[in-house]
Amino acid sequence: MTGLRTGERTAEIVIRRLSAFRRISPQAAANLEDAVRGRVIVASAGQEVVCEGDPADRIRIVLSGWLARYKALEDGRRQIVAFILPGETCDPYVYLTRQMDHSIASLTPTSFAEIERERFEALVASDRSLAEAFRCEMLSNVAIQREWTLNLGRRDAFERVAHLLCELIERLRRIGLWDGNSCALPVTQLDLADATGLSVVHVNRTLQELRSSGLIVLRDRLLTVHDLEALKEAALFSPDYLNYLPLA
Repeated sequence: MTGLRTGERTAEIVIRRLSAFRRISPQAAANLEDAVRGRVIVASAGQEVVCEGDPADRIRIVLSGWLARYKALEDGRRQIVAFILPGETCDPYVYLTRQMDHSIASLTPTSFAEIERERFEALVASDRSLAEAFRCEMLSNVAIQREWTLNLGRRDAFERVAHLLCELIERLRRIGLWDGNSCALPVTQLDLADATGLSVVHVNRTLQELRSSGLIVLRDRLLTVHDLEALKEAALFSPDYLNYLPLA
């Protein structure tokens, strides 16, 4: 892929994300900042970051923007299997496999650091809490996949969309991108449809139902929820599967 490389980025949001799983020491944070420095790529919205079949020889850590992990059929039909948010890793330890078995595309302008295997292994070897945080992130991602499978198999459309919104809010809250009742939601209804296994028409109808129920306000890609507990109750949502440390 093409992109601009720069050393002017910061790993602060990555530390926030990893701190949801383990307490990260100042020295570990400095080591991570050093590992990221000079390895940043900028991608435009809609750009393929990695394609199925590419070598799995490095990890990618998102510094800004939203991406989608997806699988596609030969006729172009797409299933989004994960949204990847700022601070999150596109598969820590993916380099243990031979090649990518899925694709990742940017949904917004995005910046991410590419770190080769040797440098990443040296990074996690330098600090136990950092190594555990990356492992916990991987386990949390696996748990999210199980929850998304439950979404597709057992929840109805209203519950699916509401549950996904609750999950995104919880993940954004841990990196400081939820201001108490609002957050950016830079995804289209097509993206939501591809993530929930619904048609765009069905997603539109479900969002209208959530609005009319007073559970959400969605305007200009800004999501506002005045009663988060009510939305969680409607979605049958519990954040336990995210495996976060308790908030201080």
